Amino acid sequence: MGTGEITGASRSGEQELAAGEAVTATGRLSIARRVKPEARHLPFSTGQLARLDEALTLSSRSTGLEFAIYLGDLGEQTRESAAALHANLGARAEEGVLLAVSPQQRAVEIVTGAESKRRVPDRSCQLALMTMVASFKEGELIDGLISALRMLSDAAGTQR
Repeated sequence: MGTGEITGASRSGEQELAAGEAVTATGRLSIARRVKPEARHLPFSTGQLARLDEALTLSSRSTGLEFAIYLGDLGEQTRESAAALHANLGARAEEGVLLAVSPQQRAVEIVTGAESKRRVPDRSCQLALMTMVASFKEGELIDGLISALRMLSDAAGTQR
């Protein structure tokens, strides 16, 4: 072993290595296995996501407001969490309309910025919220969101 070589038993008498197996220089058998990750369950199909994206795009283009949807946990203070998410719209927050939905908590919040509040009054937000809740009770999450977007963009009117 003067040159640092490792001596060990020969593997010549053992069976052939399978795919993904290799013997390292130290004689250790290294095995690589393909692990398939669990399929994530997404709340919407690809077609539903396309419909939602189209509704968001049309609402934003026709009104000039920034419509956004959040679907997930809002924590204990749902209104404050939704307001913080709305602030993440950055420079567009003044013209922003956020629909925040937490299905597990059965909570829905609509947050508007200063400019969007002027164009989308509280009464319109309440009607959109009631429409969402009615659809959600029927198990129609995507339809409730799209209906609310349409109602809010109709209330806002066209871009000025």
